[in-house]
This record gives sequence, C-alpha cells and structure tokens, in this order.
Amino acid sequence: MSKPIVAIIGKPNVGKSTFFNYIVGSRISIVEDTPGVTRDRVYGESNWRGRDFTLIDTGGIEPESSEVILSQMRLQANIAIDLADVIVFLTDIRQGVTAADEEIALMLKKSKKPIILVCNKADDYQKFENDIYEFYKLGLGEPMPVSAANAKGIGDVLDKIYEKFPAKEENEEDNERIKVAVIGKPNVGKSSLINKILGENRNIVSDIAGTTRDAIDSYFENENGKYTFIDTAGIRRKSKVTDKIEKYSVMRSILAIERADVCLMLIDACEGVTDQDAKIAGEAHEAGKGVIIVVNKWDEYEKTTGTLEKYKKEIYNKLSYLSYAPIIFISAKTGQRVNKLFGMINEVAQNNSKRITTGQLNQVINEAIAVVQPPSDKGKRLKILYGTQVSIKPPTFVIFVNKKDLLHFSYERYLVNQIRKEFDLQGTPIRIIVREKLEKDM
Repeated sequence: MSKPIVAIIGKPNVGKSTFFNYIVGSRISIVEDTPGVTRDRVYGESNWRGRDFTLIDTGGIEPESSEVILSQMRLQANIAIDLADVIVFLTDIRQGVTAADEEIALMLKKSKKPIILVCNKADDYQKFENDIYEFYKLGLGEPMPVSAANAKGIGDVLDKIYEKFPAKEENEEDNERIKVAVIGKPNVGKSSLINKILGENRNIVSDIAGTTRDAIDSYFENENGKYTFIDTAGIRRKSKVTDKIEKYSVMRSILAIERADVCLMLIDACEGVTDQDAKIAGEAHEAGKGVIIVVNKWDEYEKTTGTLEKYKKEIYNKLSYLSYAPIIFISAKTGQRVNKLFGMINEVAQNNSKRITTGQLNQVINEAIAVVQPPSDKGKRLKILYGTQVSIKPPTFVIFVNKKDLLHFSYERYLVNQIRKEFDLQGTPIRIIVREKLEKDM
C-alpha cells in the first residue's frame, strides 16, 4: 500500500499553498496574494506522529468558471479528490461562507471521502470566535479555525487528519523510484509528454507558454520500473522574467533539476537548439545529473534521407558539453517512441550511480597512458600515480599526479573519454578531481 494521500481543496486565495508549505516544511508551492496562482496539483511529503503521508496542494476550484485555465484547474482539483484518502476543505473565515464554498461542499460530500473543514486566516481567535458558527451550515462537521500564516491550530488539524488515515499495512514504504525532471523552455511539450506517459490529463496542457508554473511530481510505474516524473515550469530568458511569480518558477525548475536523477532535456524539433536550450541543458550538466536529449514534435519536422543523423550532429555541435547524452526523437502528441524512453532512463540512472573498483579504474588509466603518453613541459613529464572513485551521481574520480599543472584539459578529457568508453557511462557526466602526491609518499 502506498502512503496515505491528503488533498487540500478550496476556492482560490484562501491560503491553501501557505497551509501546504507549513506542513511539508519547505516552500514548494508558490505563495502570492493572487487568486489562481497554484494551477496544477503539487505534491509534498510529510510525517505526523510517525506516519508518512503525501500532501497535495491544488488549484482553487471556481465552480461556475468557463475560462480555460480555471476550468482545467477545477478538473485538476477533481482528480486530487479522487486520489485522496483524506480531504482538507480550506475556507476563509474572514469572507464567511460563500456560494462557491457551498457548491464545493456539495461536491465533496458526493466523494464519500473523510472531510476536515478548516477555516483559515483566524489570526485572532477571539475576534473571529462567533464567525466560526456560520460554517456549520456546510454540513461537514465541526469547523477548525487555523492561521496558516502564523502556524496556529495546524497541529490540531494534523491530529484530525491522522485519525482519518486508513489502517496502516506492513511494508508501506515506497520502493526507490527514479526521479526524472522534464526540463526545457516554455511550450516545448513537457506537460504533453507526461500526460502521454500517464495516460491522463495529469498536468494542464494549453498553447499558452508558461502555463505550468510549479514543478509537479507524478508517480508512475510500469513493467520497466517505478518513476517520479517532475514537470517543471518552462524556463524563460532572464530578460523576460519580469513578474515575481515567474521568478519563483525559474527557481523551482532549477531546484527540480537538483532533485532529479535523470533530466529529459526537451527540444522543439522545428526550432532546433536555441541559446536558451543551451543554458537549461547546462544547468543539468553542471548539477551532475544524467541527461537524455529528447527532440519533441519530430512528427512535424520535414525529413529527407539522412535527416536524423544530420540533426544529431547539429545538436552535439551546439551542446558539445553534452556529447555523452543519448538523443531520442519523439512525438509527445502521437506517442511515437515515447515507450523507448524508459529503457534509456533506467540505463542513464544506473550509469549515473555506477561504482568502479580502484583496480578496474587503474587498469584503464594505465592502458590509456600506454597508448597516449602524458604531456610534458620543460623536460618535466606528468606522472599519473593512481586513481580512485570517491562518489556517484555523477561518478567522480580523484586522480593523483606528480604535478597538477602538467595535466592539461585536453589530456584530462582524453582520460574521461577512455573511462566512459570502457565502462559504458553513457548519459552521465564524469568528474575528475586532480590531487598532487609525491611518489615518495606512496
């Protein structure tokens, strides 16, 4: 059995994201005094009284709205309700019971799920003491006053959530999942790819660039393994990042890369590699993540004989530092080659975590030295004494030499290529740390 799921439901701007952020202990959801800021479902992990659970923050429900984004936000909230074991219905005590609250209450009753009614923004309980009674008419039991901004009353709500959890089963802990961040500039098809993989409208998809503002986690498993797909907000050029919310999104996309084991770098086939693509891919490379270059919308690209190999060559020319990353050509819309991603993700994740024994490593280094002599300068030749692996994610090696200045970048790159070739480290960066060591110290 997976961990219990708790969904936070309510109309826009009642403080759902503030409530969510306090419980998960980090600023995952965007908090801004603008209705409708949280558009998709955002997942976070927390623990109360020794019980792990997953918390979902949702876009606010606007029951009467026909506007595209708001109607899809309502759909996302409905999906969260279907997934949840417990629902927290968050209202605003200062606004009182609104028509939207009454409609949401009716919808939640139909779900037959345990519902906890919470009245937020009760910063001064004595001041709002009489206002709480109005919420009894929603027919959802005793309303619980809280102030998410000031962390008042949240412990009592968590106790109530805990009481509503389904009975605990043995082996509840999730197995290790491969965390996959889907990255790229806006409107290249990141959400469309995840929706195709999941087989549901998990993330809001529209032709409005920048629709996905939050980094969204989607749990998925099939015969290939278990995965967490992280759909990131499209990263725009800094000059175009003007509003505060957009800046949060760029920061969250970079944090999503940090959380990931493998990054799927999406490129629009019709646009080719842009400067912005190079910057985004550079973030994943610098973070030491496994990278797969995914060329999307390949079905829309006009092809002739040799097009694919020519396109690959152009990508590697523009993204030379990602020469180790495999390239796959897909269509998120039609599903073309999407299933092939899983085998590549597994291989790249495994390579990013690969450990090589000191004996194996030094055999490869000695063979490389025998083929291409180390460089020399003013009669002094570089001596590579030995190497050893010190960490993974990415594979990182310390190489001890007699004089660091003699190890030119070109020779270091030669050694990296030999190590990559011998141990088949496709898809992962390799880091080399050079240390000086006198031979007499050995």
